[in-house]
Amino acid sequence: MEEKLQKIKEIAQREMKEAESAHDFLHVMRVYNLCLHLAKTDPDVDLEILKAAIFLHDIARVKEDSDASGKIDHAIFSAKMAQKILRNLDYPEEKIKQIEHCIVAHRFRSGNEPQTKEAKILFDADKLDVLGTIGIARSYTMAGRYGEKMYLDVSIAQYVKENLVGGKEGGRIKVISKHAPNLEYELKFKRIPDRLYTKEAKRIARDRLKFMDQFYKRFKKEMAGEK
Repeated sequence: MEEKLQKIKEIAQREMKEAESAHDFLHVMRVYNLCLHLAKTDPDVDLEILKAAIFLHDIARVKEDSDASGKIDHAIFSAKMAQKILRNLDYPEEKIKQIEHCIVAHRFRSGNEPQTKEAKILFDADKLDVLGTIGIARSYTMAGRYGEKMYLDVSIAQYVKENLVGGKEGGRIKVISKHAPNLEYELKFKRIPDRLYTKEAKRIARDRLKFMDQFYKRFKKEMAGEK
């Protein structure tokens, strides 16, 4: 098992060598560590399925990021790539299906809810990586890349009405330069604990959100010259 997993890891590293820092292989390894932590409480988790899915879950991220058409969903495409890789390594078809499910279901927007223990753990760990100090670092990495503002002191209702498609929360951002990490935090990240499946992931998420809340409150005061 370990030999095959090492080969999978090496393949994923090669495929992701050009990935931007928020979704590079260091992200994969952070998710790996979180997954192993979350899996400790359940002896029935299949670690071979889980580990393979972790290494492969973002393998098509570079392809999505370089796709100007916006048609590539990295979760779906990663699952297709994983299928070929796993078959070449002589994985049983049943395990391939389970690994594919974990990969497809790890993304909010895929519309595929995690059904297995392994898929739920991967989903939770992947979401935890956008929270806390790492989440803040990732947010500002993305903000710099796409031209977002550092901070915008606007009402959430006003922002949703003016800059989200349909004037509804969850709508696509119209103008990225009118977006900012603190708005992403308010509209998306604060709600992550309610979307998680495992008790431990919910605990970690709440703890990380406390730090983010303190950070953005401090940021607002510094912007106003109060600190």
